[in-house]
Amino acid sequence: MNERLQVQRLRTEYLDNPLGIDATEPRFGWVVVSSRRGAAQSAYRVLAASRPELLDGNSGDLWDSGKVSSSESQHIVYAGQALTSEARVFWKVNVWDEDGRESGWSEPASFTIGLLERCNWQGLWIGWSNDDKPTREQPKPNIYLRREFAVKAGVKRATVYATALGLYQLYLNGQRVGNDVFSPEWTDYHVRVQYQTYDVTAMLREGVNAAGTILSHGWYCGYIGMFGYQKYGMNPAFLMQLNLEYEDGTKESLVTDGQWQVSFGAIVRSDLQMGETVDARKEMPGWNEPAFMATSWVPADILYDYRGWLVAQMSRTIRVTEELPPVEIRMRPDGVTLIDFGQNFAGWMRIALTGEPGAEITFRYAEVLDEQGNLYTDNLRLARQCDTYICKGGGLETFEPSFTYHGFRYVEISGGMASFGDVAGIVVHSDLPETGKLETSSALVNRLIQNIRWTQRANFMSVPTDCPQRDERHGWTGDAQIFSGTAAYNMDVSAFFAKWLVDLEDAQRPTGAFTDFAPFVFGPKTEYGNDFTYSHTGSAGWADAPIIVAWKMYETYGDKHILRKHYEAFKRWVEFNRKQQPDGIRQDIPQYGDWLSVNERPFEEVVAEFGRMVSHYSTTPYDVYSTAYMANNAKILSDIAEVLGEEEDRDAYRELFRHIRSAYAARFVTEEGCIKGDTQTSYAMALEMDLLPEALRPAVVKRLVGKIREAGDMATTGFHGTMFLMKVLTDEGYSELAYKLMLREAYPSWLYSVNQGATTIWERWDGWTKEKGFQRAGMNSFCHYAFGSIGEWLYRNVGGIDRDPSEAGYRKLRIRPRVDGGISSARSSYDSMYGEVVTAWALLGGRFTLELTVPANVSAVVYIPALEPSEVREGDVVLAVASGVEEIGREGDCVICLVRSGTYRFSSQVIQ
Repeated sequence: MNERLQVQRLRTEYLDNPLGIDATEPRFGWVVVSSRRGAAQSAYRVLAASRPELLDGNSGDLWDSGKVSSSESQHIVYAGQALTSEARVFWKVNVWDEDGRESGWSEPASFTIGLLERCNWQGLWIGWSNDDKPTREQPKPNIYLRREFAVKAGVKRATVYATALGLYQLYLNGQRVGNDVFSPEWTDYHVRVQYQTYDVTAMLREGVNAAGTILSHGWYCGYIGMFGYQKYGMNPAFLMQLNLEYEDGTKESLVTDGQWQVSFGAIVRSDLQMGETVDARKEMPGWNEPAFMATSWVPADILYDYRGWLVAQMSRTIRVTEELPPVEIRMRPDGVTLIDFGQNFAGWMRIALTGEPGAEITFRYAEVLDEQGNLYTDNLRLARQCDTYICKGGGLETFEPSFTYHGFRYVEISGGMASFGDVAGIVVHSDLPETGKLETSSALVNRLIQNIRWTQRANFMSVPTDCPQRDERHGWTGDAQIFSGTAAYNMDVSAFFAKWLVDLEDAQRPTGAFTDFAPFVFGPKTEYGNDFTYSHTGSAGWADAPIIVAWKMYETYGDKHILRKHYEAFKRWVEFNRKQQPDGIRQDIPQYGDWLSVNERPFEEVVAEFGRMVSHYSTTPYDVYSTAYMANNAKILSDIAEVLGEEEDRDAYRELFRHIRSAYAARFVTEEGCIKGDTQTSYAMALEMDLLPEALRPAVVKRLVGKIREAGDMATTGFHGTMFLMKVLTDEGYSELAYKLMLREAYPSWLYSVNQGATTIWERWDGWTKEKGFQRAGMNSFCHYAFGSIGEWLYRNVGGIDRDPSEAGYRKLRIRPRVDGGISSARSSYDSMYGEVVTAWALLGGRFTLELTVPANVSAVVYIPALEPSEVREGDVVLAVASGVEEIGREGDCVICLVRSGTYRFSSQVIQ
């Protein structure tokens, strides 16, 4: 076959045709496609032009890279003419294959540059000053802004740049601008706020036009979990600039200023966490269109200028991604209606209804029902999760909130008399492309995989939140770092985590300590139970997340830029710990530890031995847990330094790792291989983080396996230990035991919650049990992804798809499905930066079959389980003579081979 390569999926800074970026040397990426075995790129050429017609003639007035000998198709840095504010760039690529044959040109892609300097912004921050204090029951009303303006004939280009301290929805001539919700997204407003860019050329008309905005409180001055209202500022504010370019070369701008008018409207109360109240009697038809009689409106207030950074949003926006129909609508005898959507998710409900004028309808949201079939809302703490609609009457009306979201499966409708029509659950989250799929022979495992995915959707809302329902919704770092690997399998999280890493660095304290969540919020200390109080800064496993997540992004996407960008911040954190703990032992005060682990012995007995170095939430001693993470930080930072060519730092941090490793072994590990605390987590962490003398590893592995067996093949680990446990068991040759833990159905286990009807991951193993009912309400989310970190293990070991450790970014794959654990078949795919890899394997009658598709420009090391090497076949021939397959060795019961791009069909005998 002489098929030419094709070039597809051109992206700029991980995004599809982005508008208004502020990277003046952006990175390009593309995917090479071919069904031919061994197809690979050997060279590329990029053309970038200021006008699309130049590209049509294969000319690039901004950049012509020329033919570059390279197989790389990602992170290609633009090296053309300097780009200034509002520049437009169109670009395309062609490539050459491994035999020097040239492809055709790709379809063009494009991007624009935003407003790079503060002086480019001509507008003023406007709003409506109001010193009233909001309360939980009575959030403040939204603000409506409008302005009419004239547009001449011959508009060539019209671009809106807009942002808010708070949230905004923008309209032009009555039409909504953009399809994103909750913009601008959550940042530390003391440091920066993002702006959004929209091409609105087609929305304008010659003559009089109208701009309108609804301004809400959002994260800026609304309720922030556990800390109350107005943590960043008092009042929302809006900033906008509409730049017009005409065909005759003239330019003009419409900006926010004192000529805008302001009013209240139908959204009389609104808050992201508490809910929204709409009084339809106060609707103002046509308020955002020309010729509206705004006689009662008053001039907008000019507010104080914002002194933080104005930066472009360079991550995918929050959007409505799906609508769910109800699976059951039940009328109770008391007149209350209960709607079940059959799936726990984040978003809101849209409903058509008919009611008398002034009829007040209340919508309460909850994740689960109690034993009596009523909404269970005790676990919401202070969050209300309640919307209200006041009917205007006169016919069919539709209610759909605009500036709030809820975590829920069930909605209870009560209040004034009304009849209901169409109902839909509106699914909302950061709109990240889904990259991974996995389906197995086990229906329960398949449901678990879906639960993990739905939990990620519900909690990837600008930042990786812990839960979408209660009064929290923070970007908790410890949860996100253990889930980041699973997240990257499920979705393209490249730009999402790049944004959050900026939030993490913004939150870093002057001491170098990272905070426990980001964006950071200053507030009172929060006490859970009676055990201890958290400071929300510098906690082991949590504050360590920036280094860990950045390294995971490098491993997944091959992104050195993200390591360089935050390198100095990582060093400050590691140096903070070095200075705090010069002897190499981190003596943390009680903080989080291996959160929500299961007690392996009576709690009183553990406290008697280790004192307050344990809590009800973690039975692994804090000094053991914290020191392990401190060592791991130094190790990862040395790896980062090596990638960046910082050889002196590499050597220094390797030595620091050895110092902490030695201190750990001397302080916590006995000569028999017992580790202080004697928990599954302490053993799993020590093995995974390489904290043990090599001679002691077998004894530690034996002790870990023994403890699992003694517990009845049961994991007792918490948030962090669980992820380490599954990987260590597999790496140490106990994948069959790992499978037993994964397939366990009794409490505690992943499948226990599935068998109880869970559609998302629970925060606790025992969120609800048959014996005890609900766990304590103060901390009992039913949509919390931490224990969903098992997803990474599932993709790697059941799906069999992983990157080879010799190369970052999935340019080289490791394909190794584990077939010794009770799953008889699986089909998996992962759409990497370089294309989609697909595996499908089955075990039938003692024979193993594997169908594998490797994308072009990628190679794979494949592990094929077999009794004898000679029994492995590829297609109809023995492996040794198969075309495009190179045998490279044997490990245990596996034959190892190397393949290039293409589709392969392997088979082998695994059982006599």
